[in-house]
Formats: sequence, C-alpha cells, structure tokens
Amino acid sequence: MRTDITNIHKQTPHTGLTEALEVFAGGTSVHFNTGDWRNNTPVYHADKCRQCLLCTPCCPDSSIPVTDGKRAGFDYDHCKGCGICAEVCPFDAIEMKAGNEV
Repeated sequence: MRTDITNIHKQTPHTGLTEALEVFAGGTSVHFNTGDWRNNTPVYHADKCRQCLLCTPCCPDSSIPVTDGKRAGFDYDHCKGCGICAEVCPFDAIEMKAGNEV
C-alpha cells in the first residue's frame, strides 16, 4: 500500500498509514511542522554572530536559513532543539533555553 504522505495528519486512522510507516515520496518533511517536539529552544544573538555559518551545515533539520550568505533567525516550525548549533558556535551567538516557547 502506498500512501501520499501529504495526506497524513493527526486525525489519520492507523489503516490510512503505510506499512512500517514507509515514506515513498522525497522532500515532504517541509509539510510537517515538528518544532513543537522540542524541549529546548535556540535563541539567536545577532550582535554576537560573525556570520561564520558553522552552525548551518550542522543543523540536522535545516532550520537555520541563509539568505545572500548571511544567517538570520531560526525556522522554529522545524527546529527540534537538539542544541548542536549552540555547541559549534565559537562566538556564543546561540544560546539554548528550556522549553519550546519562542
């Protein structure tokens, strides 16, 4: 059974899911806002950031958008609060705070 993953939501009955929850379409994670799963939230301090962009490739959820070679805030709809970005930042421009409130 192949299911269009874009039709799966919180109210989907178990019979509407794929066997073993297999995903048959790529690039669909953007449709699922998983940011409410997080227990910790990164806080971006622009005044400390030197735009080295070390945080960007380390983010497993691609939640640090870069535009014209510069990063700004976070994509909190998809950030799961793992804290990897804060660990790799050499300038302490990212701080982790408890909870998932932005």
